Amino acid sequence: MKYRQLPRTELELSEVGFGLWTVATNWWGRIEEPDKVTLLEQAVDLGINFFDTADTYGEGYGEEILAKALGHQRHNIVIATKFGYDFYDSIERIGHQERTQRFEPDFIRFACEQSLKRLKTDYIDLYQLHNPRLEAIENEEVFGLLDDLVKEGKIRHYGSALGPDIGWFEEGEASMRERQIHSVQIIYSILEQDPALRFFPIAEEEEVGLLSRVPHASEVLTGRFTEPPAFDESDHRSHRRHLWMVEALKKAEQVKHLAEDTGRTMAQSAIKFCLAQKTIVSVLPNFTNMDDLREYSAAPETSDLAEEECEMIY
Repeated sequence: MKYRQLPRTELELSEVGFGLWTVATNWWGRIEEPDKVTLLEQAVDLGINFFDTADTYGEGYGEEILAKALGHQRHNIVIATKFGYDFYDSIERIGHQERTQRFEPDFIRFACEQSLKRLKTDYIDLYQLHNPRLEAIENEEVFGLLDDLVKEGKIRHYGSALGPDIGWFEEGEASMRERQIHSVQIIYSILEQDPALRFFPIAEEEEVGLLSRVPHASEVLTGRFTEPPAFDESDHRSHRRHLWMVEALKKAEQVKHLAEDTGRTMAQSAIKFCLAQKTIVSVLPNFTNMDDLREYSAAPETSDLAEEECEMIY
């Protein structure tokens, strides 16, 4: 494993991080709890030290299982979680329907305290606004409260985790230029490059670290299948339009050369593509089994993409 420093902080993040939405929800298939714990434990053994969750993942379960599996490793790992959704209300959620967002200072403080309890820790390394709209980013009270939490030692740094279906480029630009946050979490892959490409020069100028999730474009870039499979209704990928998957698989065929005589698998090449951007500090692939964990975590040690390889992608 290799590590990169989150700009303007003391945090060193593994180039491959662990996003807990795969073990906290059924959005990427069902995993039994003992297997979830094993995945988290083995991730540390393989050099992963960055774990990204959210209070709303499994309605707190993502934080609870992280504490259960790695509580004894607290000072050896970097924990990121998110806030902004009110899952404490009594409104029933239907499917993947978005919850009510709340960014009032009182609610943020309450949410932070609850996250600390579930994580069984007295500090959060990176506290992220979860899919914020521009209104939340422009709210002085939100960042005044976050600064207070830093001063109190409850959080060390804060950032934004952007949702493309909610708020994207304007929210990312405002977060970096107006709020001097330390990180922005984005979707970025060979098949989904825009608008992330526009973030790179801003992140470099403002010294902000980018966190790239879904580098395999809903597993299209793993080389695992050549036609759209049938996913369980609870699976996040079942909500991607069939036509999108068909077109994505066609595009994936055009980059198969990245895994030919390179010493890299297609999945590792997709991760190396993201890491080729120096402003990306860590990549968050989807871990659902031990084979994927071993393969993806080994990606940083594989050969970098050659210049001519990159030219064939952009």
